[in-house]
This record gives sequence, C-alpha cells and structure tokens, in this order.
Amino acid sequence: MRFGLALLLSSATSPALAAEPETPGLATAAACGGPAASLSPARCGRLRHPLLRARPIEPSPSSPSPLARSALEKLPKWLIVVPLVLQWLLLALRYRSLTLPALANPAITAGGLVGEGKTEYFAGMGPLARAATAAHGSLVTGSADDLGAALALMREAGLAFPIIAKPDIGWCGFGVQRIDDERALARYLAGFPRGERVVLQAFIADEGEAGIFYQRWPGAAQGHITGLALRRFPQLVGDGRRCLAELIAADPRLQRLGRDGLHRIELDLQQVPPAGTRLRLSTIGSTRVGGLYRDGEALITPALVAAIDAIARDMDRFHFGRFDVRYASEAALMRGEGFTIIEVNGAGSEAIEAWDPRHGLGAAFRRIFRKQARLFAIAAANRQSGLQPLGPRALARLHLRQQALIPRYPPSN
Repeated sequence: MRFGLALLLSSATSPALAAEPETPGLATAAACGGPAASLSPARCGRLRHPLLRARPIEPSPSSPSPLARSALEKLPKWLIVVPLVLQWLLLALRYRSLTLPALANPAITAGGLVGEGKTEYFAGMGPLARAATAAHGSLVTGSADDLGAALALMREAGLAFPIIAKPDIGWCGFGVQRIDDERALARYLAGFPRGERVVLQAFIADEGEAGIFYQRWPGAAQGHITGLALRRFPQLVGDGRRCLAELIAADPRLQRLGRDGLHRIELDLQQVPPAGTRLRLSTIGSTRVGGLYRDGEALITPALVAAIDAIARDMDRFHFGRFDVRYASEAALMRGEGFTIIEVNGAGSEAIEAWDPRHGLGAAFRRIFRKQARLFAIAAANRQSGLQPLGPRALARLHLRQQALIPRYPPSN
C-alpha cells in the first residue's frame, strides 16, 4: 500500500519520492524484494555471531520449497503496483478522499499507514495486551552516555541479553538486530541516527513467526482475523562439500542477503556445514533477505480469533492491522495460546499471505484488493464520527522522513 500511495503523493512533494529505491508499497511492501545481487564464493570470510552459528533449524513439513517463487515475485514491481494504484484511485473517488485510510486507527499517526512509531501501538495497550507483548523499552539516542542509558533501560524493563534492537520508525526489518552483549549494543547505538528513538525488546527464542491480520468495524463488539501469514526465515541445508558463501550464491532467494547493503550476515562464510544441517541465516524473516511467506489460514480457529480480538479491543481505537507474533507451536497458536506479540502494524499492513508460492496470480491479487477495500471502508466509518484524515502533503512528509531514516540505520542481521 505504501509505495503505491507514495506514487500518488509524489506531485505534492519533491521528485525524490517517486524515485526512492525499495520504498514500501501496496503489495510490494510485503515482499520487500527485488533483483538479487550475487554473493560470490570468493568473498568467503569469517564473521562473528556465536549464538547463531551452526544452530540447526527443523523444517516445517508444510512449507513450500525454499527455492519456490510466488506468482507475485515473478512479476516486475511496476506491474504489481499499477493495478493496486488503480484500485486505490477508484476507492478514493468512491469515498472522496485519497488519504482516507489514515483514519483506520485514529490513535496512531496516519493510522499506521506510514511514518508511525512502533511504541505508539505499545503505548495504547491496556494490561491484557501488554501481558501478551514481549518486554520492551525505548530511548532517544544522542545523550552523553547512550550505552549507560540503554543498560539502565534494560534493567528497568527486565531485559537480559540477547535482546532485539530496532528503530521505532522502521519498515521491512531494516535496522533490526539481535544483540548478544554490551559490546554489540554499544556498536549498534553508535551507528544509530542521533536524536531518533530506538526500541530494545526481549528476544523471543520461539522459531515460529506469524503475521495475524485483524479488523474490527468501529462500534462492533467483536473483530475478526482476516488472514494469517507464516514467515520462513532465510535458511539453507548443508551438503558437506560447499561452504556457506557457495551455498548462498547458488540459491536465488538467499542471494538477496547481500542485495541492498543494509543487511549483514554474521556467520562464518568459510564454514562447510555437515550434510543435512539446516542453518538459519538471519534474525528477520523478510523476503528482502530471502525469507519466504506462506498462507496460514488453516491455523485460524475460534480460539485464536477470540484471543487476538481481546488483545485488539484492549488497545486504543485499534481497528485494522497486523500482529506479528512468535509462537511455540502451531497447535498452541490454534488454541490461542503460547504466542508473544513482538510488533504491531496498522493501516500500512500488507496481505503478505498473498506471496505464498502456492497461490496463483488471480488469488493473490484478490486478497490484496479485498484488504484495500476493507481498509477504506473502516476508515470511512471512522470519518462518520467527525474525524478528518491527513492531507496528501502531510502524509507525504511522513513517508519522506521514514525513507530518509532507513539507509541511516545500522544493518539488520
């Protein structure tokens, strides 16, 4: 949604808006992908990450092949964006507002469409929602002793290494790092933009990660789960002969790990994994680093709906968005148990389950079109209470600020 909206707003701001590389958008924000850059075996070298090195990951029997590409991934980005921009324009005409979706979640900046902070969602949580969310804290960088302030924050929030550090204003896993010790935390803070807010969060070791899409009509007593996407982290299987750099270079999906220069592989690339050893290569599961999305609709149960709905209703006027959760097992998730919220996203949330390689092009677009239509309808219902959306220029400024920050963040890992 976001990239397509940025194109629509480009006339209201500088030409740089439309020219931003890898800007988020409509369906493309979900993939965060693009042309792959090769990682040559000649670049083999030793990189440090003691807690991730050689950690075996059990495969999920229901996962598509890691080499599979979705129907959407096979299309050029512009060809994906065009029909979604057209639908956005038609909806804008119908509802008489280009930026109406910024009203979807009135308590969040721009409804969570673009430029909001992660901590805004946490701040609007009641006790039930907070109890389901990973422990966290945040600070603004630029003090005389950022490390000392961060360590004090960790003590106050009950955090211990390893932790996750991430930008408050971010997207698609940019700037997200697993931090294992004080030295790594100091390095991360030193590379973070001055005067910007960074979030420190408990590391949740559960291997399962899902994006649970939620909507509730304003005034309705109950909401619904409208989609569930499962993330498969970038990983490979050793063959006992080739080193990690060679295995990565041979995998078109994993070649994305080195594509944008904003992700760092913290593994020993000279290592030759034993045959059959499955290694996870990244803290984040975005497709921009070789992750894979699959449709988890079969895991949606009345118990899970009830659990997520109770959490969403314990937040300040939250009507539309995605809960990113880590979970212990699919069985527990279906019972509405055993999951921890690590992030919440609002109106800019994408129908990333559409990027499952098992979906054809028609089915993928239908899911995305349906999500955009619901977004406008919910925002229109909020407008009936007297609220007014941000104007195009204000929304474009939020987008520009977010995109200017992304390349300044430390690389994800």
